[in-house]
Amino acid sequence: MSAASLNKLGNIAEIREAARRRLPSPLFDFLDGGAEDEVTLRRNTEAFDRWSLLPRFLSDVSQIDPSTTVLGQRIGWPVMLAPTGMSRFFHKDGERAVARAADAADTVYTLSTMSSVSIEEIGALTQGPKWFQVYCFRDRDLTLEFFARAKAAGFTGLVVTVDVPVSANRERDRRSGMTIPPTFTPRMLAKFATRPGWVLDYFRGEPPVMANVVHKLSDGSNKNVSSLSQYVNRQFDPSITWKDIAWMVEHWDGPLIIKGLLHPADARRAATVGAKAIIVSNHGGRQLDAAPATIEVLPRMVEAAGSGLEVILDGGIRRGTHVLKALALGAKACMIGRPYLYGLAAGGERGVALALLLLRDEIIRDMALSGARNIAEVTKHMVLPVR
Repeated sequence: MSAASLNKLGNIAEIREAARRRLPSPLFDFLDGGAEDEVTLRRNTEAFDRWSLLPRFLSDVSQIDPSTTVLGQRIGWPVMLAPTGMSRFFHKDGERAVARAADAADTVYTLSTMSSVSIEEIGALTQGPKWFQVYCFRDRDLTLEFFARAKAAGFTGLVVTVDVPVSANRERDRRSGMTIPPTFTPRMLAKFATRPGWVLDYFRGEPPVMANVVHKLSDGSNKNVSSLSQYVNRQFDPSITWKDIAWMVEHWDGPLIIKGLLHPADARRAATVGAKAIIVSNHGGRQLDAAPATIEVLPRMVEAAGSGLEVILDGGIRRGTHVLKALALGAKACMIGRPYLYGLAAGGERGVALALLLLRDEIIRDMALSGARNIAEVTKHMVLPVR
């Protein structure tokens, strides 16, 4: 997408539409879709409408400061980038483009274990704050290896995703025939051929690979993303418990953040095992369908976490007002995934930068319109439930 066309886009919904026009339909559905009937996927955004913002006026809002601090790290605004795997499928620059855009936007980038660019390369690419996302794999030595590599590469936070004990039922992908990597059957080739811009971009770049585990296969298939995907899927461990999280806390030198909690009892338990923050998340509606929207459970999660844990909200963020509602309900910050991937698909690094810029500008404007001059002034008194 040309820079001129990209700059005409005015919000995340328009960037999403640009991504839809550029990506082959199976790949867009893979990015955009959720599990089963996609009830939770829809709820995540719709549930924000159940809260109103109550503005205060006649305060000097000529200077707005959207910066905040998360786990002792100052960031320029209260939105961070969630981990998303294999970004190379959406644009040839993949995670490189996302990391650079996050650095320029003065916020945290979280690199996925399933990234198509290695821990070491992203660590050396930017000086911005970075977290690394892991699972507690069956191979505990591999988990410890990730810890050491992330620490050596300058990643300061460890995000442990706990809501994938088994693979979800993503029916949209089954209907479209989408696999990782794409299987180019005649039917799929016909769908991909309608997006020549993506096809050209895809084949101009390096072949996609799960860069962080590529060394684990020594049978000659280590450049085959399908073999790597199968290897990683075998590593998911449905038997993990809180004892395993405590083990990870013990072996990671830095703050550990648990991603994927929705129940207040789990928020209370997280503090007892040594976690420093939790991410209230339902995996973007991609795991358990019929789970609650994250904003629905946020107040109870904040109450359960108490003063011992910072709470981050992930899921459904599409507007600056969504961010303000989450902060007013007690979140320390928010995370986004699909919004920046829409930008990546639409225009590479420029597209990611635009998605972040538009969202940041909305937050600043909405703070001014609400009478909040800084993040400390975004409080529970700003929100009202819609009855």
